[in-house]
Amino acid sequence: MASKKKNVEIKLEDDIDQIIALKKEIGLGNAVAIIVGVIVGSGIFISPKGVLMEAGSVGLSLTVWSMCGVISLVGALCYAELGTCILKSGADYAYIGEAFGNLPSFLYLWVALVVIMPTGNAITALTFAKYVLQPVFPDCDVPGEAARLLAALCISKYNRFYRIRIVNKPRGAPLSV
Repeated sequence: MASKKKNVEIKLEDDIDQIIALKKEIGLGNAVAIIVGVIVGSGIFISPKGVLMEAGSVGLSLTVWSMCGVISLVGALCYAELGTCILKSGADYAYIGEAFGNLPSFLYLWVALVVIMPTGNAITALTFAKYVLQPVFPDCDVPGEAARLLAALCISKYNRFYRIRIVNKPRGAPLSV
């Protein structure tokens, strides 16, 4: 019978000290979802048209996509190696902190919070809105106002869901939406 890892370790020197830690595990499904969401994102649905138009042929566009895939794979492997070498939580913040110190990691954290993450969410929401509204406007381009309105609605609903379900979840009481 396989033994399960315990979250609590007791030091032998002192019976009073206990170390409490989170389990360090992630399932295959969650790992795939994270990688697809972070690396692929929504750009995969928009960029093939531009690549095909600029390349001029299907063969050259597939070659470009393959080369970009190899570059992405190398980047993902480097990121995985960082994750196995630096065991601190915080991902980019921890990696930059180890390499360059606290100030650059703090600045990166604020830039990610104020610029990078909201911009990525806005681009993903706009992409989603354009694809959802395309059947409504089959003979013309999707109006920018309609796409922005639906994107803003998606972002606000996502933020509301996240805030209610995850952050403000009352302990021991049923969740009311």
